[in-house]
Amino acid sequence: MNYTLKAIQTVAISLPIILCSETTAQAEDVSDADLAQNGDRSTELPSQTAQDLKRKPTPNIDVIGQKDQSTSVIAQSSTQSSTNISYAPKKLNPSANPLKLPTKPSEVNIEIDQQISLQQAVELAIRNNQNLQEARLNLERSQKELREAKAALYPRLNTELNFSEAESTESAISLELARQQGNGFIDEDISTTSFDGSLNLTYDLYTGGLRGADIKRAEQQVRFSKLDLERITFEIRFEAIRDYYDLQNADSQVEIEQASVDEAQQTLQDAQLLQQAGIGTNFDVLRAEVELANAQQRLATVTAEQSTARRQLATTLSVGQQVELKTADRVKPAGTWQFSLEESIVTAYKNRAELEQLLVEKEINQKQKQIALSAVRPQLSLLASYNILDVGDDNVSLTDGYSVGARLSWDLYDGGAASARAKQSETDIAIDEAQFADQRHEIRLEVEQGYFSLAASRGNITTSQKALELANESLNLARMRFQSGVGTQTDVIQAQSELTTARGNYLRAIIEFNQSLNQLERAVTNLPNDQLNNSNL
Repeated sequence: MNYTLKAIQTVAISLPIILCSETTAQAEDVSDADLAQNGDRSTELPSQTAQDLKRKPTPNIDVIGQKDQSTSVIAQSSTQSSTNISYAPKKLNPSANPLKLPTKPSEVNIEIDQQISLQQAVELAIRNNQNLQEARLNLERSQKELREAKAALYPRLNTELNFSEAESTESAISLELARQQGNGFIDEDISTTSFDGSLNLTYDLYTGGLRGADIKRAEQQVRFSKLDLERITFEIRFEAIRDYYDLQNADSQVEIEQASVDEAQQTLQDAQLLQQAGIGTNFDVLRAEVELANAQQRLATVTAEQSTARRQLATTLSVGQQVELKTADRVKPAGTWQFSLEESIVTAYKNRAELEQLLVEKEINQKQKQIALSAVRPQLSLLASYNILDVGDDNVSLTDGYSVGARLSWDLYDGGAASARAKQSETDIAIDEAQFADQRHEIRLEVEQGYFSLAASRGNITTSQKALELANESLNLARMRFQSGVGTQTDVIQAQSELTTARGNYLRAIIEFNQSLNQLERAVTNLPNDQLNNSNL
């Protein structure tokens, strides 16, 4: 009887060890199994999973303080690869008709499940985003407005032709009187036919500064539209990268919580086996069931957040209604930042389109002031015309003539309307200057926030990397203690939970680092590889 009891106890103690080991092995195979289900892919693993962190060494990050000025800051810190060019599939594009509105559930049902890289995400955003399309149309309209303003540099030529046939009441009365008086010969054709035409040439020799100011205003408006397109391009790029990292984070959280559910299920099985062997208690089983329910609830929450993150990325990239996107890039540090804080601030002042936009807007308001004042200045025009005239039945052939001259007009007093409009423009100029100063402070704040956040994220990566190494070591020690009979199964489960938490913290630290780098790039604003020029600016 004693031998039987000892055998049961040995089996009960050995089962948790075997099952815990199997759980770890199964967790490590999650990402590989997912790859096998999804088939062949042109990219590597979709993301760095929680299991990858245990199999592969964590990288060292060097972020702040490097001074290699031979390479541009964004080229070094870019979140995109400049060597591996991968174009986004055209099947992801939205409908060519922007007014198309789905009316059937089948038209919004997900049919395309596509993995994309970060580079492809940025490409799709710049290609499809509706805000960018609107900015491009605004630029096109500004260019046509400039062409309209330049038309004032040329003379105006117009022609006018008139043909008329008239019968006056006086002629009709005279004809009737002649009939009553019985005159011998009466010409009853009292209608008059005439044809005349003119060709007029007008040129505004002096417009009081209106023409030149309006052309300059239109040129500055084109420049403003280009800067606005540049600003929106940077913003869309920032949002696409941000949403891509958010989806990576959501994917990582789902993997971590799924591993937590698997561990909770294994813990419940272990507790049930121990209870059946007469070693465990019903309290241990109930506690394991509660832990499993909590883990399943957390998994459901992060799964919903993952679906929301996928839809948010699809919205930013403006893909088709039936497309769902997944990340193809692994979670890893995006790059380095080479500039100091002071250099970053100065670079942002030079590059930010918002500052130049305010200067351009100030120039536009100055031209608006000149346009307003031109209303009370003299206007001088040169005139030339050529005329022809032919009156029927007058026994005179077609006659012609011409005229040349000049016209001077001057509104000596308009009740102060022009002066009032000029003062409004002066007020707008003062507003632009105040907004420029405010925008300058805002840009510096954005740069400093991104810079400090990047430095903090770098420290978090180092800390979480160390915690991950300690958690791995702690789990190994807990298993060794349990196998030698010194420790308990609870110690092993707790160590596994701490390892899962450490993996999650490390992944989050990397993603926060990448988000901070993206934020700093947006604050400084400088795209690599002439991508701005390739975006039809």
